[in-house]
Parts: sequence; structure tokens; C-alpha cells
Amino acid sequence: MSGINMFVCMLLLSVAAVAEGQRFKGFRKFYRGQDENAKMLRTVFDEQWFVQKLDHFNGADSREWKQRYFVNGNFYKPGGPVFLMIGGEGPANLAWMQTGTWLTYAEKMGALCFMLEHRFYGKSHPTDDLSTDSLRFLSSRQALADLAHFRVITADQRGLSESKWVAFGGSYPGSLAAWFRLKYPHLVHASVATSAPVHATVNFPEYLEVVRHSLASENTECPLLVEQASDSLVKRLKDPETYGNITKDFNLCSKLQIQTEMDSAYFLETLAGNFMDVVQYNEDNRAFAGGRGTNITIKVLCGLMADTSLGDPYARYAAVAKLMMDTFSIKCLDARYTEYLSDMTNTSWEGAAAGGGRQWVYQTCTEFGFYQSTDSPNQPFTGFPLTYQVKQCAEFYNVSAQQIAEAVLQTNEYYGGYDIRSSRIVFPNGSIDPWHALGITEDITSSLPAVFIKGTAHCANMYPARSEDPPQLAQARVHVSVFLQQWLKE
Repeated sequence: MSGINMFVCMLLLSVAAVAEGQRFKGFRKFYRGQDENAKMLRTVFDEQWFVQKLDHFNGADSREWKQRYFVNGNFYKPGGPVFLMIGGEGPANLAWMQTGTWLTYAEKMGALCFMLEHRFYGKSHPTDDLSTDSLRFLSSRQALADLAHFRVITADQRGLSESKWVAFGGSYPGSLAAWFRLKYPHLVHASVATSAPVHATVNFPEYLEVVRHSLASENTECPLLVEQASDSLVKRLKDPETYGNITKDFNLCSKLQIQTEMDSAYFLETLAGNFMDVVQYNEDNRAFAGGRGTNITIKVLCGLMADTSLGDPYARYAAVAKLMMDTFSIKCLDARYTEYLSDMTNTSWEGAAAGGGRQWVYQTCTEFGFYQSTDSPNQPFTGFPLTYQVKQCAEFYNVSAQQIAEAVLQTNEYYGGYDIRSSRIVFPNGSIDPWHALGITEDITSSLPAVFIKGTAHCANMYPARSEDPPQLAQARVHVSVFLQQWLKE
């Protein structure tokens, strides 16, 4: 996720602007760029609003707010199931109301489809600002209670109380889909929890270990070259005389200033994020939803890193950064931690990080951790250890390292982590995706099956099918469909 890394592929995928993407370090972004069809789609799928409770766990608090949702009834057949797409750490993306695997299933099964935006993201604003005091109402538990209340009231109002509801989600919303079935089994009949990191952990160095393995799957020399480049850059950062050249090499917006360890860690993580993003979404189909950069794959990056005509590994590393900036029309790279800190501590809904950055990092600090550090020797990067990630929680929200650890422990105690106990939940994951390390990749029981897809990336099975999809991805979609059809008969 780049900064405190983690923006995701939820099925209510985020729509993060490129300018913000340079400083927003969350569940690695699903795609960078606004949905070009958003205006057109809004005329087809009108915004609707659901009156929601602010605090589901305090009966004395009667405050309410309006939560955004969308409906697609094109495939609904009376008596059919109801599909609920769960929103995550970004605005609802209307492209998913028009296409995607879940709609293929809906057409086959005659389902009515809802997409509910997550509280505190997109236009779903429960509070007047994003102050830390306001963000105490942002949690997965409150989000699940939102889903439950939406499901109960909507079913009653639309005559759907006897219908079987199925939850869908990818990445963090994938976890929510699993937990919705776990915590509210009387309300949701089954769930598809794609690329769901169900196990919370403060330190997540395994993420970069999978990145290394995924790079090596293309070229065994690739992660070694990346490591040499990263080490070379770290060595240069120790000498202020090199800052001018580094500024030019990486086309920084202002001359590099390294005054604290946070400054260097932020810069190093930003550059590593180029590889992390590409690996997480390697060869996916996000272009259908307006995503750019789908032509930048592991093969492309490793090809650049192996190109000796560009110079030494350090120069090739800079070439990768240039390619990414050119691809996303970024004029220069803002690698200033001080600017990121300023953005992330802006509590206004108009702030630069209000699109999801400030909210999601708060959730990592108070529930999940998920910090993709360089603390493991079995990965190619250097310079952004756990201490750097944890310190951001203190600077942004006054949350200490001990509080993070306690929060992560509570999350696993509440949901069960890897040891989830429920039924009728399917867990698709891709082997290329670093997040599979925190997911379910082997069957727990026959009613809690895993669909592990070799050679595919984050949430790949959720995208619309295309001719170039590998056969194992096409088969995975079929497996999920079979499970759903079987469970809807139960």
C-alpha cells in the first residue's frame, strides 16, 4: 500500500486521483485514475441514500446520517437471491454496477444487486469532519452493523425478507464479506470473500517476500537487481552531496531533503511502491473500470531492470520510476514526508487525503496493522522498517505502538483470524498477490472452501472475463459459481 501500505481492491473499488495517489499509502490502490464513465453511469444507476445509525453499539446515541448505495435490478427474477456488494476504503465505483463477475452470477441466478458504500468513504460522511474524535466511529464492526441494518430495513421495505442474501467483497471488503457471514449468519446466507486478509498482524514483511517471489517468477535475476538498486540508493542517501543528482534522476518536485529517518523511509517506500503496485495487480483487467497502467506488468519492470543499456541497477530503478510517472501523467514526484504528514493530518472532508488515505490508515492503526515493512531479509528493498510505519500512527492519530498491538490482538480474537469458524464462505486468492499470505488458501471445511488461483493477482476473479485470461482463472470463476448455486439450494 505505499506509505502505510494498503488501499485495496474492494469490490466497491476505490477511485483515487493520481495526485493523491502519490502520497496516499494504503491497501495498494485498486487502480489510479477517475472512472471515465462515472457521469454516464450515474444517469443509469441513480445514487440512493439509506438512513443509517452513527453508533450501532450505543443505544443512547440517536444520531443518524445518510449512506450511499446503488441498485441493479436488471437480472432480478421474483424469488431470486439478493447480492450485496460491500464497499471498502474508497468511493463506490459505478463501473461495478455495469459489469464484473458478480453480475455474471446475478444474471445466471436471477439476483437483485445492491452496492453499499462504506462509512467514511466516498460520499458516505457520518460526521462533519475527519478528526480523530470523529474517526472513532470508523471500524469494521460499525461497518458490519451498517450492513446488517441495511439488510434488515431494505429487506422489509422491498419484500425481500425471505430471499437469500449473498455478500461479495474483494480485499478489505472481502474480509468484511466473510465476517458478515460469521457475525450475522441469520442475515446473510453465503459470502464470496475474494483476496481477503482475514488475519490481522502489526508487522507484515511477508508482503514484500511475496513481491520478491513474484518478481523471481518472471526472471530469477530481477529481485536481485532490484535489491542492488535499492541498496545503492540507500548508500547515496547517506551523502547529502548526492541529493541534487537523486532529485534529477527521479524527477522530484523539489530538491531532496533528508533530515529525519521518516524522510528517507518515505522516499524509499514511494519508489518501492512502483514494484509493489505492479505485482499486486499484475496483468489484471482493471482497464474496464477506467484504470490505467494495465500494460505495466512484472515482465515490463523486470525487462527494464535487466536492460544494461540503461546503466547500472540504480539507473534502471530510476527508469522504472520514470515509466510509472509517464504512464500516469505525473509531472514530478513529490517525495516529501512533511507534505504527506500535512495531508494526512488535515481533518477536513476537502483535504488531500480525504479520498480515503486518512481514513484507511486510521483503520490500520486501530484494527489491522498490515504494515508492509522491510524487516525481512528475504525481500529486495531497504529502508522502511516497522518503526517508520508505527510512528505514523502516533503522528497522525496519537495512537501508540502498544495500542496498535492490542487492537490487532482484539481483531483476531473477535473474528478468529485464520481460524474462522462459519459456513458457506468461499475464499478465492491469487498466488501472485502478496495479500494471499494473510488469507485462506486451503479449505478449512467443505463449507469453507479456498480457491487458490496460480499465477493471478489481487481480486483477479472479480473482473469481467476476457479472452486472454489464463484457464485457471476462468475455472476459478466457475468454481465460485458452482458453490453459490449449491448453497442457494440449501
